[in-house]
Amino acid sequence: MRRGTGAIAFSFLFAYILEVIALPDWLEPARPSWVALVLLYWVIAVPHRVGVIGGWSVGLFLDVVQGDVLGQNAFAMAVMAYVTYVLHMRIRVFPVWQQCLSIIVLVGVYQLVTLLIQRSVHITPWTMSYWMSSIVSGLCWPWVLYLLRAMRRRYRIE
Repeated sequence: MRRGTGAIAFSFLFAYILEVIALPDWLEPARPSWVALVLLYWVIAVPHRVGVIGGWSVGLFLDVVQGDVLGQNAFAMAVMAYVTYVLHMRIRVFPVWQQCLSIIVLVGVYQLVTLLIQRSVHITPWTMSYWMSSIVSGLCWPWVLYLLRAMRRRYRIE
């Protein structure tokens, strides 16, 4: 087993826990996409270890955890991971505020794919508050970045 695999798995486990914690109804649209943020970090930081297949696997488990249509999050996370993989060298050199903007767009891609799948399976109402999650995710990015970077350095994940 490669160095740091347990730390990567633990970060995803913690993100799943944050994803399912109950929030008040009025705060639910502003919930950050924790699993997407953790996936984005690992694809940017170590793309040779976490990539499109990892995104698909993480999304499939998220489908099971949330009880969504099987494959919905898997496909959306795989698309987001692919776009991130293609752009990871550019995103790495951006200052943090530009990374936040990139994360808003990437989480927005994830949410758009999810929305298209939900709308094709059954009619789901949505408003502009649906996109609030991607904005809040972008605002949470600096904390996720610094926390996971510290973990990566502590466990020497390469």
